[in-house]
Amino acid sequence: MISALVTQERIEVSTFSDAVKSDVYGAVVTFAGEVRDNDQGKRVTSLTYEIHPSAQEVLLEIVTEVAAKHDLGNVAVAHRYGAIEIGESAFVVAVSSVHRGPAFAACSELVDEVKARLPIWKYQVFADGTDEWVNCA
Repeated sequence: MISALVTQERIEVSTFSDAVKSDVYGAVVTFAGEVRDNDQGKRVTSLTYEIHPSAQEVLLEIVTEVAAKHDLGNVAVAHRYGAIEIGESAFVVAVSSVHRGPAFAACSELVDEVKARLPIWKYQVFADGTDEWVNCA
């Protein structure tokens, strides 16, 4: 099973972990990118992700490519967009495999590839009144 989701809905790492589990696979590895209340030594008060219309298609392409390179069972990846509260997950990866090596390798590669290739931009506002866009050209 390969699942790739770009959504405005809340995502939970446990939901995706449960989705990739199976009696066949002994390893489940997850990553959760949580919205934190600080960046670069400044307090963050709000965070919003904006996406390109191709984001869903690009995410599926990334997940499919990475999954094909590793001996995996199931893969589920989700990235949120829109306003996301401090402490909520913005990005979740869950993979299963018979053994831990491929699961760890795939999870790490998925995180790196999504961060590098997904057309998504982060806008954050700081407590001092300043703001910034991240990953913008």
